[in-house]
Amino acid sequence: MAPPVRVRRLTEQEGQRLQQIVRRGSTSSVRFRRAMMLLASAGGSTVPVIARLVQADEDTVRDVIHRFNEIGLACLNPQWAGGRPRLLNRDDEDFVIQTAITRPTALGKPFTRWSIRKLVDYLRRNVSRPITVGQEALRCLLARHGISFQRTKTWKESPDPDFDAKLARIEYAISERPDRTFAFDEFGPLGIRPTAGSCWAKRGKPERLPATYRRTHGITYFHGCYSVGDDKLWGINRRRKGIDHTWAALRSIRAARPDGAPIYVILDNLSAHLNWRIRRWADRNKVELCFTPTYASWANPIEAHFGPLRQFTLANSNHPNHIVQTRTLHAYLRWRNQNRRHPDVLANQRRERARIRSERHVRWGGRPVTTAA
Repeated sequence: MAPPVRVRRLTEQEGQRLQQIVRRGSTSSVRFRRAMMLLASAGGSTVPVIARLVQADEDTVRDVIHRFNEIGLACLNPQWAGGRPRLLNRDDEDFVIQTAITRPTALGKPFTRWSIRKLVDYLRRNVSRPITVGQEALRCLLARHGISFQRTKTWKESPDPDFDAKLARIEYAISERPDRTFAFDEFGPLGIRPTAGSCWAKRGKPERLPATYRRTHGITYFHGCYSVGDDKLWGINRRRKGIDHTWAALRSIRAARPDGAPIYVILDNLSAHLNWRIRRWADRNKVELCFTPTYASWANPIEAHFGPLRQFTLANSNHPNHIVQTRTLHAYLRWRNQNRRHPDVLANQRRERARIRSERHVRWGGRPVTTAA
């Protein structure tokens, strides 16, 4: 009669290691179960008892014990092998990845992006290097190399030759002369239509706004002025943008500092802002117009305050006409100027500044961030 299968005598280090795995557990369930088999066998348990303990087949327990007697604790790590050999070598995988990230138009195909099916068909029919791969295998291969289906992003780079000089002047006005610095911009167009937003409601029963297909009210533009030093926002709604409305806004800004000392007004490059009459009036009234660089309206500090304005007056709204919309907007401005340090206002301003910074560095012409070598 053959002797029962049992592990050889454990060394002190082997016993401590197996006990540690069993007591503390392991990230691998295979290692944990195999350590239990070996400890139970070292404690005198027979193979049938161990099989019932770990809910495994008796032959599996015998194989683990024999493997331990041959190579020691290395048997805890399974070395699974087998299956069909790989059909693609490293060079083939590199060729597939390079093809996937290349535009189909560059390879003579009449479409702008690959689908999995199109890519598989192109690789199989490629004359110079035909590669046969299934759709699921191709999807897994792309995932292993960090290739995923993503949306294309757009960006602009400012062609303004005075980019750095204009930014430096704006930064000087904001940091060195905040009490004499103002910002002006138009916000809109503002239409009369239900606008989706968010609010508190019972779960599964969101508040609904009626859809509209007849918008005969036209649009308006909010002409906003912001005092950097006072942290005060004011403005008025107009039916359109124009030189006269810009001039009126600049006169209201000049009236906010009636002492006659120079002031700084930050604004973008809209044609209504660049009119020679406005420039002449600004020179006569000691108003320095600090224009933002081309494609860099994010440099205007009023942009961050349009985010809360949109969030608290337009989102989740259904104004019947422009009169009600304007009253709501001005009511918010009065509340905002009285509660300028309100956490909701500050949180929305931070969110809007983060969005503007992302546009600055990624999309709309911001210079790429340079890291120190």
